[in-house]
Amino acid sequence: MGTYLDVLEESLHKKLKVLEKIQDYNEKQYQCFSSEQVDMEGFDAAIEEKGKLIDEINRLDEGFEILYANVAKELESNKDQYAPQIKKMKELICQVTEKSVSIQTQEARNKNLIEKYFSKEKKQIRENRVNAKAALGYYQNLNKAVLEGNRGFDSKK
Repeated sequence: MGTYLDVLEESLHKKLKVLEKIQDYNEKQYQCFSSEQVDMEGFDAAIEEKGKLIDEINRLDEGFEILYANVAKELESNKDQYAPQIKKMKELICQVTEKSVSIQTQEARNKNLIEKYFSKEKKQIRENRVNAKAALGYYQNLNKAVLEGNRGFDSKK
């Protein structure tokens, strides 16, 4: 039973390390969009790496749940015997929860930053389109005026 609890504890430690890496990638994403020159390649690379880390978190969670389901009855019936290990796992679970909340905060901050960036880019594209349309209209009116001016001119006299 002790080795099962050791494996559960090790799984929580691994999850903490993976969550720390996710925090690092969230910070990289923030840096990509908070500088003057947006680094889309760096942002995409961070997303790709975070995807791999999230897959790893899911695998760790699945393994933890399966193993815990196998030992849950033993833990419940002998709480006193495993109290120190249970206490340590509870502390690790609290740390995991705190990191998860921190990551959610980072994700919300990054989402707002990215939305602002794309809103600004969309506005710029819209302004460019309006300016191009106005320039085209000006050009067409100018050509029309030149053509109409030539019609009224009598070259025989």
